[in-house]
Amino acid sequence: MSKVILVTGGARSGKSTYAEKLALDTKSKVLYIATSIPFDEEMKDRVKEHKARRPKNWSTFEGYKDLKQVFSNEKLDFDTIILDCITIMITNLLYDETGEDIESFNQEAINRIEKKILEEVSDFLDYAEKTSKTLIMVTNEIGFGIVPEYKLARVFRDIAGRINQYIASRADEVTIVVCGIPLKIK
Repeated sequence: MSKVILVTGGARSGKSTYAEKLALDTKSKVLYIATSIPFDEEMKDRVKEHKARRPKNWSTFEGYKDLKQVFSNEKLDFDTIILDCITIMITNLLYDETGEDIESFNQEAINRIEKKILEEVSDFLDYAEKTSKTLIMVTNEIGFGIVPEYKLARVFRDIAGRINQYIASRADEVTIVVCGIPLKIK
C-alpha cells in the first residue's frame, strides 16, 4: 500500500530539506523528480544547490508533465519518490498552455487549463496509489500573501491553492514547515 505525504510551507521555509530527510529516513531507494526548468543563472544556482544536497545514490528524473511514466520506466528502481515541487510544476504547465499571454484568456479558458493541470496531478497520484511506494510531494503554501496585482499571478495563486487542497485531501499526511520546523497538520 502506498503512502502519500504532502510537505508545504513558504519560500525558503525548509520544506525541501525536510522532505529529503523523510526520504533518507525510509532507508530505501529514492527517485527525486525535479520539476524546475533552469532558465536563468539564479535558477541554475538553486538547482545546483539542491543537487549537491542529495545523496549520490538517489536517482533523478527531470520533468514536470506525464510523470506517471516514472512508474513504468524499468530503468528507475525506487521505493520512495520525492516530487519537488508542485508549484513549479504548475507554473510550467500553465506556461505550456498560455505562454506569457494570460491576459487574453477568459475564465472559461483558464478553467480548462486548471482542469488539465488537475488531471496531470490526479493521474500521477492514481499511479502512485497503485504501488507500495512512499510519495513525498513538496509545494509552496501561497495563500498567506496579499491578492496579487497582476492577472497571471492571481490565476497561478488560485490554481496552485486548489491543487494543493486536492493533493492534501488525498494525502495520508500533510506537514507545513515554518522556519525549518515541521508541523504535522494531517
